[in-house]
Amino acid sequence: MNEGSQTASLLLLLLPLLLIGFMLYSARKRQRTMAEFSASLEVGEEIYMTSGIRGRITELDDEHARVEVAPGTVLTIDRRAIGMKVDSTASSAESEPTDEGRD
Repeated sequence: MNEGSQTASLLLLLLPLLLIGFMLYSARKRQRTMAEFSASLEVGEEIYMTSGIRGRITELDDEHARVEVAPGTVLTIDRRAIGMKVDSTASSAESEPTDEGRD
């Protein structure tokens, strides 16, 4: 009976350690992915900010980006506020007029 108790105690010790290890691994992987994304940004690319604002990058430096959100309106933002790049195929489909509803 004593051996079963030791096994249960060992499991109770190992399970939280495995959970903490998995959480640290996931956080590092997410941090590495974000660093790679930030490094891949280039001037002229269309992006979405984490707030949902869409714009085009006009300038980049190590910590900040200048994003044109409307003609003549440029915002200076932290690079970490850039959420994703705009898919070029989706943006061209949005800008093309459609013939739906016409006779």
